[in-house]
Amino acid sequence: MQSLHNKRVILGLSGGIAAYKAAELCRLLIKAGAEVRVVMTEGAQAFITPLTLQALSGQRVHTDLLDAQAEAAMGHIELARWADLILVAPASASFLARLAAGEGSDLLSTLCLARRGRLALAPAMNQAMWHNAATQANLLTLRQRGVEIWGPASGAQACGDVGLGRMLEPEALAQHAADCFANGLLAGLRVTLTAGPTREALDPVRYLSNHSSGKMGYALAQAAVEAGATVTLISGPTQLAAPERLQLIPVQSAAEMLQACQQHPADLFIAVAAVADYRPAASAPHKLKKDQESMTLALVRNPDILATMAASTPRPFCVGFAAETQDSLRYARGKLQAKGLDLIFANDATATFGSDETEAVALWQDGEHPLARAGKAQLAREMIQLIAARMALRA
Repeated sequence: MQSLHNKRVILGLSGGIAAYKAAELCRLLIKAGAEVRVVMTEGAQAFITPLTLQALSGQRVHTDLLDAQAEAAMGHIELARWADLILVAPASASFLARLAAGEGSDLLSTLCLARRGRLALAPAMNQAMWHNAATQANLLTLRQRGVEIWGPASGAQACGDVGLGRMLEPEALAQHAADCFANGLLAGLRVTLTAGPTREALDPVRYLSNHSSGKMGYALAQAAVEAGATVTLISGPTQLAAPERLQLIPVQSAAEMLQACQQHPADLFIAVAAVADYRPAASAPHKLKKDQESMTLALVRNPDILATMAASTPRPFCVGFAAETQDSLRYARGKLQAKGLDLIFANDATATFGSDETEAVALWQDGEHPLARAGKAQLAREMIQLIAARMALRA
């Protein structure tokens, strides 16, 4: 279940005896690498205490929609945006009905209505309630809206009945959660990504660089791994842990980054790195001293890594990023044309460097598609889906 590494999961509990299984489910999700926050309805708290889930998750358990402290910053909306996946387990018949009707009468249903990521429900109820026509109609409505229904299982129930309605076991639900983030959109393809800043040495201790954190590039690398690709991540200096199941090649300068890119042929090349446009004409062999009132630096232009890869033979499908401080769409479309790219993502540099959230507009030769503001992990998966769709059209 490595695909749950660094994923953000809201584990929601509605009222039902199966709520006791949520403790083990929470433990398994965290063991698989997910960050879990728990939301409980009033009914769920009658079966298992918030303190139990708080101890397991290591996070405050959310129970109230009208929490004055949290809502000062619109806490329920921020929590909904935070999640890559909302998993409601157990999801009672009553909760299914409220959600199908679009009610936001408690914190959990409100989060489901305001979500950006995926929503999955693990039904748990008496077998007669499961087969009731109203329940089945609600399930159909939810499925048509893109909600995933995991289960139920069949077997003995707490009331003594036997049949469909048992919540899936925690192990099965944790596996379903992992499968959410493992798809085959790029199965078998070689993907090379660049990420982070570059550093251009002035002397042994100083350099020219920028504020790029590398978060977007690393998120895209992880999303490409989940999509089944063989990924090479060529990264400038960052403070980020390397994603699993890929080859990480650390570099410092633009010249080193270009050399690494050329040594790793790919079917898909995604240039996310904020590469320095210029480097010092000469790097001093020793630390420069402040023995003058002013200093003039001579700079020379760095090679354009993305344009070089777009002109290479065989040519990969080339995707660029345009992080601008003004007129981002105009500049991005200019780069798309000038460098001969297949796709480019335009965003605001001042709003993305160092942030955990961003938004972007995807541009190609005869079209564009906006991507709403979201966490970079979620946005990366949307970008990979779009890239895969554009590659399929070119094939």
